[in-house]
This record gives sequence, structure tokens and C-alpha cells, in this order.
Amino acid sequence: MATVTLSAAEPVVFISAFASGDKAGIHAFRFDSKTGALQPLHRTTGMQNPFFLAVSPDQRFLYAINAEKFGGAEDEFVAAYALEGRTGRLKKLNQQSARGTASCYLDVDATGKTAVVANYASGSVASLPVKGDGLLGEAATFVQHSGSSIDPERQKGPNAHSIVISPDNRFALAADLGIDKILVYQLDAAKAKLTPNEAQPFAKMQPGSGPRHLAFHPNGRHVYVINELANTVTCFDYTTASGMLTERQTISTLPAGFTGKSYTADLKITPDGKFLYGTNRGHDSIASYRIRDDGRLTLLSIDPSLGKGPQNLLITPDGRWLLCANMPGSSVVVFRIDATSGKITATGTPFEMPMPSCIRWVQ
Repeated sequence: MATVTLSAAEPVVFISAFASGDKAGIHAFRFDSKTGALQPLHRTTGMQNPFFLAVSPDQRFLYAINAEKFGGAEDEFVAAYALEGRTGRLKKLNQQSARGTASCYLDVDATGKTAVVANYASGSVASLPVKGDGLLGEAATFVQHSGSSIDPERQKGPNAHSIVISPDNRFALAADLGIDKILVYQLDAAKAKLTPNEAQPFAKMQPGSGPRHLAFHPNGRHVYVINELANTVTCFDYTTASGMLTERQTISTLPAGFTGKSYTADLKITPDGKFLYGTNRGHDSIASYRIRDDGRLTLLSIDPSLGKGPQNLLITPDGRWLLCANMPGSSVVVFRIDATSGKITATGTPFEMPMPSCIRWVQ
């Protein structure tokens, strides 16, 4: 694929292809903010099963989960890449062990000094120091979760599915599907250290919920958790001073009367804090909600994702576009967001690429 050089103002979208062999890689696209069109720029190869991605706050580095055999006996690793301007090219810097298997989520703190990772199969989280040159150090903190819940197939033990750093950079919240808990950690970004929160080390979910991904409201006062097994979204009030969570509402992601099998995946909130979107895999749809002043949700619509297994979402910083990665469907669909109603409308035709799993934006 030929490399296209962009001006500094043109955004680049990176999408991982969760595949092995020749199909594996991280694809870079130019994004047309007027039309929503994706234009291929470059594909970085030399990796296997790249899954979740994170971008440093200064947008100079990208971090990616890689694995020779995802969820196998050997630990996955986190790889660090330097962005070569806005060409879409990535230069690999180094990699470090994720300290777990089926690693499935990454986040980088606001200072760019700490990367955190959630390991699904082994049920653990870890924090890795990031040096000034973007290089990753060995894990500074490793925490093994423990316990189980009521689903005999999916909740035999811990399954850490995400870890997200709070807007004020003081806490990290980890959703564990296997034990129906949101674990709260205090973050020392300077030392890349995680410690259980003293005020509230965890919040319990309804048994069988299977919390998967979580997102902070832009105002920092609410946290939303999408529950894979129950096909619901839960709203928590969040106390910034203590990191404490108080459950306020749980609402379905599926239409009334649906009896098929479906499992949620991801959720995202518009930058203005007015709308939330969550994905259903099986029903293959995107649920849209209005966020009320008190943080609670009102369902607006449930629309087709136009592909099988919507895995990951991205909302552009201007709040005008929503990108959906249909991983098993091997397509990426761009939707326009109506700023007043929150309604999403597909633009153009789905862009085909192998197993798109995670979408990240660089301006």
C-alpha cells in the first residue's frame, strides 16, 4: 500500500486487524471530516493478532496488544510504536509482557508515564511505566483478581475485561466480567503504581451481569458500564474525591421481546456528554441513548450495525461521526451523528478489512 503524506491538520485513524499471518496488522486511514470517508494510508505488519490499541496523550506513540497465540499458555505483550508524523507509518520501539493472557484492553494516563492493561483469560491487571522516549518498562504493578459468579460457563473465575483511567488521573477502574465487580485502584502515575482504593476497593454488579467496558462521562461525575452477559448498561454516580461508585440505573441494550443470543461489547459517549452508544453482538446493532442531566439514560433507538459482531466504537472529537468495527464481519462502518437528536445514519458503504478490533484517532 502506498503511503500518503498528510498535513498536520488531517486526522489519522488507526484500526487493528485481529488476525494472524499476512492478514495481521495495524491499518492507518485518512479520515475526511466533511464526508466521513476513510482513505487507506499504510498498513504496519510484523505482528500477530494485534488487538486493543491506545495512543499517548501527546499523540507521538501508539501501544498495541500483540500475541503469537491470543489467550494461549504464554503471556501476551504490549508493544510500543512511534508515529512517523501523520503518514500512518509506525516504528516499533519495544515490547513488554502484559503479565497475563488474552490481554484485551489498554489505557494510557494523562501524563503519558503509565500504561495499564487488563488480562481477560488470566483475570488480572498490570501497570507499565512509559519512558520519555515512548519505550515501555517492565510491569511495575501486577494484581491478580479472584472470585467467581453465577454463570457456570462464563464466570468460573476472574476475567478482567477493561481498565480505564479517571479524567482527573487519580484512579483506574477495572471491569471484571467473571466476578461481576468494578475494581477501583488508586493510580500513582509518576511511579506507574496501582493500589486498591481505600475508600471503596470495588463495586458489586448484579450477579450474572458480566461487566465488560466502562466509560466516564465528560463531566467526571458519572461512570457507565456495558454488561456483556446481561445486555445492559449500568449508570453509576462517581465521587471524584474518593473514587467511590454508587449505582443509579440499569437499562437494556436490546429491543423488548428479543429472544436470540447476543452479547454487548463497547460503549462510547459524545464529547458534549449528551449521548451514549453501545454495541450488541448477535443482534448486531448499536443502541443509542440520551444522557439526562442526572446522568441517567433514555433509550432513543436501536439501529443495525451493518455488519456482524460490532466490537469497538470511536466517536470523533467533534462529536459528528461514529465509527464501528464489525470484527467477525470484517468491515468498518461510519455513521453520522445528529447533534440534536443523537440519531445515527450510515454514510457510504462499509469499508472492508480483516477482523477490525480497535479504532483509535490521531489529530
